[in-house]
Amino acid sequence: MRNHNTPDHNNVIEVKNLSKMFGSFTAVDNVSFTIPRGQIFGFLGPNGSGKTTTIRMLLGLLPPSDGTAIVLGSDIRQQARSIRARLGYMSQKFTLYNDLTVAENLRFYGRAYGLHNKQLRDRMAYIVNMAGLEGREHVTPPNLSGGWRQRLALGAAILHEPDIVFLDEPTAGVDPLSRRAFWDLLYEIAAQGTTIFVTTHYMDEAEHCENLAFIYYGRIIAKGAPNTIKTDHLPGDVVQITPADAAAAMQTLTAAHTAGNLGKSTNISLYGAQIHILTHDAADTLNRVQRHLDAAGQCYHDADIIPPSLEDAFIRLVESQA
Repeated sequence: MRNHNTPDHNNVIEVKNLSKMFGSFTAVDNVSFTIPRGQIFGFLGPNGSGKTTTIRMLLGLLPPSDGTAIVLGSDIRQQARSIRARLGYMSQKFTLYNDLTVAENLRFYGRAYGLHNKQLRDRMAYIVNMAGLEGREHVTPPNLSGGWRQRLALGAAILHEPDIVFLDEPTAGVDPLSRRAFWDLLYEIAAQGTTIFVTTHYMDEAEHCENLAFIYYGRIIAKGAPNTIKTDHLPGDVVQITPADAAAAMQTLTAAHTAGNLGKSTNISLYGAQIHILTHDAADTLNRVQRHLDAAGQCYHDADIIPPSLEDAFIRLVESQA
């Protein structure tokens, strides 16, 4: 049996009871997780939940208040400087120099990472090709679209072929097509053996990750593969309905649910203009929902039974915390 104080060489990150306090405020509270080599790991949570603080500790930029983190076999408290050259980081704001061209940005970051001469030229050529930036080498970032800037920032983060790349909300503010193209690049990078640690609050993106951790107010409230999280925390199916007046329909259905008149329903939540009802008997619950809305004179359409999503799981988990 392996000694639990000895790092597992199949894991590139091992976090145990990691915490960070700023005065009396606890930003990260006793979190634990492991990440195997070559995996896309998703760290999900709303703004202010502790995602960026966790990344900064794993990068060795912030000292933990308590707990341990082993990154690439080294303790971040004692050997942060030695492992930093093997890590890549892409921040939320795409840290690029606006007065430098695409090529000049890549050259600057390459030299900062210790690349020179043919090695630097080869890596720059690879990044330009990978990101689809051919013909844009002499364009400055302000003259690129959000999607192109995003790819350039990713390219700068992986120029030195890091073992792990940390991506902090990399698709925030980027259009859906660019987000999809970006994830295609992440798959390509992970297939080459690079471990990807990505934070996001887009639940649809989380479905692309091999493993996830949900963090909420500094605490991890669920972790595992996307389907495992949904199975463990959302047994059953979801009845989805789009009412003409979401607020009025929610009031009607919440009252019916509280009174036990929606059959085997276990949870009801508002999703923008739609309502989701988690239930162990979807057909019966759907029939009851329609009857209650009809009786209340409320119009609706698109009444369906759908499998639960990660967003359903996250809302259920947050409600259970509250």
